[in-house]
Amino acid sequence: MRNPQHWMIVGGLLLVGAPAAHAATSDSGQFSLSAGANYSSGKYGTTATTDIWSVPVTAEYDVDRWTFKLVVPYINISGADNVIPGVGKVKNNNPNGRGHGKGGLPPVPGTTTTGSASGLGDVTASAGYELFTNADRTAGLDLTGKVKFGTADENKGLGTGKNDYGLSLDTYKVMGDWTAFGGVGWMKYTSSQYIQLKNGFNANVGMGYKLGGSDDIGAYYYYRERIATGGAPQSEVTGYWNHKFNDSLRLQAYVLGGFANGSPDYGVGASLKFSF
Repeated sequence: MRNPQHWMIVGGLLLVGAPAAHAATSDSGQFSLSAGANYSSGKYGTTATTDIWSVPVTAEYDVDRWTFKLVVPYINISGADNVIPGVGKVKNNNPNGRGHGKGGLPPVPGTTTTGSASGLGDVTASAGYELFTNADRTAGLDLTGKVKFGTADENKGLGTGKNDYGLSLDTYKVMGDWTAFGGVGWMKYTSSQYIQLKNGFNANVGMGYKLGGSDDIGAYYYYRERIATGGAPQSEVTGYWNHKFNDSLRLQAYVLGGFANGSPDYGVGASLKFSF
C-alpha cells in the first residue's frame, strides 16, 4: 500500500494539530477562534483515489484547568463511495450513497462506485481538564472527553449519521527547547443500519522544538486500530510548524504522510487562530 483523520482525525479528523502543553489562563478565561483548510488524498485500499477538502471553524474557551472546544467543519469529498471522512474504507450498504443517487440499488460487492459530495461535516465538542502540572509548567497530564455529533449527511457519504464518543489522556515534558509529548485514547463508534463499526484505541507520540520566540516545529506519529469491516488501521506521521505573530494571532501548518490503508497517502493544511 501506502495508500490517517487525521485526522484525524487523523483522521481525521478533521484539522490535524500537534498535542501541546496546556496554556496558562486566568480565572476570567480566554476565548479564541480559528479557521483552517485541509486537503488529503489516498486510495484507502480501493481502486479509486479519494480527495477530501475540509474547512473547520473552531471556537475554544480556556479557564483555570479547563479547555472547551467546538469544531464545525465544511467538507468536500470526491472518490470512492465506501470511503468515509474520519473513518476510512468501510462496507457501505447505503443505496443512496455517494455516486448512487436517491433510490439507487445497493452497491455491488467487489466494485467501487465513485462520486462527489459536499456539506456540513460532523460537529465535535470536547472538554479537557488539566489533571497535573508542576510549578514551572514543564510537565503535565490532561484528560479530555469528546462527542462527535452525526451531523454529516450519511446519504452523501460525508459521515455515518451517528454520534461517537471518546476519551483521551495526554502528557508532555519540556526539556529546554525540546518538548516530548504523547497520549492514548479510546472511541466508542456507533454503527448505522448501513455501516458497521467497532470501538477502537488510538495513540500518538512526538517531539517539538522551539526555534525562537515566535516559531516552533515538531513531528508526531499517530496510530488507530481498525474500526470497520473491510477497513484498515490508521498509521501516519505529521510534521508541523507554528508561528506566533503576537499574543493574539498564531499560524499553524502541517504536512502528513500515511503508511496504512486506513490513512491517506498524504495531506496538507493550515489554520489561523485569534485569541481575545
